[in-house]
Amino acid sequence: MPELDDLRATEYAHLGDEVYLDYTGAGVYAQAQLHAHRERLAGRAYGNPHSENPASVASTELVESARRAVLRFLNADPDEYAVIFTANATGACRLVGEAYPFGRRRGLVMTSDNHNSVNGIREFARRARARRRYVPLTPPELRIPDASIGTALRGRGLFAFPAQSNFTGVRHPLRWVDRARRAGYDVLLDVAAYLSVNDLDLSAVTPDFVPISWYKVLGYPTGVGSLVARREALARLRRPWFAGGTIAAVSVGTEWHQLAPDETAFEDGTLNFLSIPDVEFGLEWLTKIGRERVRSRVGELTGLLLDRLAAMRHGNGTPMVRVYGPAGTRDRGGTIAFNLLAPDGRIVDERLVAAEAAAGGVSLRTGCFCNPGAGEGAFAIGRGQLRGSSRWGLRTIDEYLERIGLPSGGAIRVSFGVASTHGDVHRLLDFLTATYRDRRADTTGLAPRVRC
Repeated sequence: MPELDDLRATEYAHLGDEVYLDYTGAGVYAQAQLHAHRERLAGRAYGNPHSENPASVASTELVESARRAVLRFLNADPDEYAVIFTANATGACRLVGEAYPFGRRRGLVMTSDNHNSVNGIREFARRARARRRYVPLTPPELRIPDASIGTALRGRGLFAFPAQSNFTGVRHPLRWVDRARRAGYDVLLDVAAYLSVNDLDLSAVTPDFVPISWYKVLGYPTGVGSLVARREALARLRRPWFAGGTIAAVSVGTEWHQLAPDETAFEDGTLNFLSIPDVEFGLEWLTKIGRERVRSRVGELTGLLLDRLAAMRHGNGTPMVRVYGPAGTRDRGGTIAFNLLAPDGRIVDERLVAAEAAAGGVSLRTGCFCNPGAGEGAFAIGRGQLRGSSRWGLRTIDEYLERIGLPSGGAIRVSFGVASTHGDVHRLLDFLTATYRDRRADTTGLAPRVRC
């Protein structure tokens, strides 16, 4: 396999001159993945898997092969773990939330640092009148002390946390999985921001539920995710409905149904059978490139950018950048959240940065990144500021920000992945220096925010 810089010029040449720095939002696909997809579809016809005709059987065989490939990639025992194909990680989280036996004796514990796809599970717990508890972040690195986890894990229920924060890049300790399970909790481990660069060995770390969006890991395909679940934990879930493909038998006259006896009981309707096989090729491709090579490159670029951002100064000596989360590379991934500061210390509105970065050919992300807990921690938004917010009757994010006294609606996020190069870092730094050094904060003419 060629060196990473050579791959950028060949397999990832479609990036062109663009500085792509949003790998936490979506990975970048290789040309080889597109060629493999086309060759497979050009080779024969594939049909709906819910049948025994030749086209259907061909699809079923490839889907089952992809299941086995996912388990191999995660070093998971097929007798212990099952792979359920979903539309994305959000769909995987919903499957757990809607079917988990929340109640008076089974509550929900979550870290404040969670994506909204995980935060949304609390609504199922709320409906069941189950206890809900968040474990707060601790500044300045926005980590969570082990002692706080131990205090929160009282009783039984579901514990949910990310292996890596999609806001700050913090890697939370995977040892929490075993700790929570020994305390009587099932564990949902969100690996969306973690898995594209890091290995997850399910023979060593044994969460009960692992939601995955494959486009974040592989760049392609979109519309395909997985819930990788321990079979023992899966058996405790109680689905509130059934659909085509999920049942072994059903009757209209008696309103009776029997769910399928395996993981297909959780796969609603017809699977994305034309794209699921692309997951297997993508995993082979990523493995062939070399996981350690990519991990080393991402760590190197992350350290370089953190050091350079910390050193950036205006002409009057004041800092140009405020980084949220760890200032170094210890126990953190290739995701960096920050704000730019004007010479007087005011935050440069992230909407301005988004617009000007786009005009300069730099793809980065701005906002709260669907992680309100980490955002509240980064901006030091306390419970007192939020008290009674459900009754404020606010209609827009800008009204909300004004009410709680924040000058900005979020941060700037850059993240690295398989095709990232040193040139990307240097072009980003050149853009930031040329555009914002000694420039005052200005929000004139910016469009209102319409979403988080």
